[in-house]
Amino acid sequence: MSAPNSEFRAAGTAVEKPKNPYGPNPEDFLSNVSRFQLIESTLREGEQFANAFFDTAKKIEIAKALDDFGVDYIELTSPAASEQSRSDCEAICKLGLKAKILTHIRCHMDDARIAVETGVDGVDVVIGTSSFLRQYSHGKDMNYIAQSAVEVIEFVKSHGIEIRFSSEDSFRSDLVDLLNIYKTVDKIGVNRVGIADTVGGANPRQVYELVRTLKSVVSCDIECHFHNDTGCAIANAYTALEAGATLIDVSVLGIGERNGITSLGGLMARMIAADRDYVLSKYKVHKLRDLENLVADAVQVNVPFNNPITGFCAFTHKAGIHAKAILANPSTYEILNPADFGLTRYIHFANRLTGWNAIKSRVDQLNLHLTDNECKEVTAKIKKLGDVRQLNIDDVDSIIREFHAELSNTPVVRPTQTGEEIETEVSISEPEVKKQKTEENQV
Repeated sequence: MSAPNSEFRAAGTAVEKPKNPYGPNPEDFLSNVSRFQLIESTLREGEQFANAFFDTAKKIEIAKALDDFGVDYIELTSPAASEQSRSDCEAICKLGLKAKILTHIRCHMDDARIAVETGVDGVDVVIGTSSFLRQYSHGKDMNYIAQSAVEVIEFVKSHGIEIRFSSEDSFRSDLVDLLNIYKTVDKIGVNRVGIADTVGGANPRQVYELVRTLKSVVSCDIECHFHNDTGCAIANAYTALEAGATLIDVSVLGIGERNGITSLGGLMARMIAADRDYVLSKYKVHKLRDLENLVADAVQVNVPFNNPITGFCAFTHKAGIHAKAILANPSTYEILNPADFGLTRYIHFANRLTGWNAIKSRVDQLNLHLTDNECKEVTAKIKKLGDVRQLNIDDVDSIIREFHAELSNTPVVRPTQTGEEIETEVSISEPEVKKQKTEENQV
């Protein structure tokens, strides 16, 4: 039997895999980092985004794209919200998707009756448990909440579909109240219970402690829903999985109420860094960019420049020292492989921070031949111009071509104002070229 964390070459020699410093912590024996599931909520939470308005055709298009990506569940707006919401829910249920279809309802029998008639695979029930929501939202006490939860859960279960019960504003709720209501619904057989950071104020340490505590009192799965008001949604989601949660609510680009929730792409970046094999075996991450563009267009926003994975700068390298290392071994400055997502890296060489290794790579791309020392000389020229103004690729290519032509005494092809190309003979003698190089090196 082979040793753990080892693989075999063709010759049969065991080679130990390098340990992943970002992988699951072996001490987290309850961790689900390598066996998590996604509840994709773009068509529920995402509908609450300020710019969102999805007609039926767009909802179906998004649902099919999410299903093709491989999400485990697709969560839809409550059919009790409006007639169109109900009609859309029924339409998506009839698509025959691989993903299970859920709808999200209030802990109320009227909502539950409508939900089970739509053909969904499961119902997500939620009610506020914090003193804030009990006083200013529904105005009910914990006894009423428990009675309502039992009634709704038993009704949904009688129809043979999945049921989740979630508290709302969980982190501002009394812990004893929370554990009591969760134990109650667990005993009557919910498929999972949910924790919701409704105002986005929780931090990873709080998340870990609450999930671990809840894990000790219920036998069902735990689902977590994190808002991103303080920027902790992805970190909180990962920490919840470490503590024993199984399911995470996400949306494309993180759209949702206010600042939204855990983003699908952001969580994919975090999870693929932890367990690449598991993520690639379940989800078609190479389709992430098209999925995000679909939703971005639908809600009239741009994909942020710093968006994990798909932001236009995500795999762009600019500084000279970075470029040199990336060209030698991409993993020096990339924890993610752009090829996994159907993307490519880009060495941004048209700037004053560029290094000669990046310029040498560009020289090779242009099918020109310069020695290392000559590449260093032309890099100095590029940097000098880059200190004066912003550069583009054409600027750099022109400098490289002119420098190469000077060295080889070959004509430089220059475009005229009329678009015609003319040849200009370079008549710099070898001593003059060397003199110019010496002066530039002294600058």
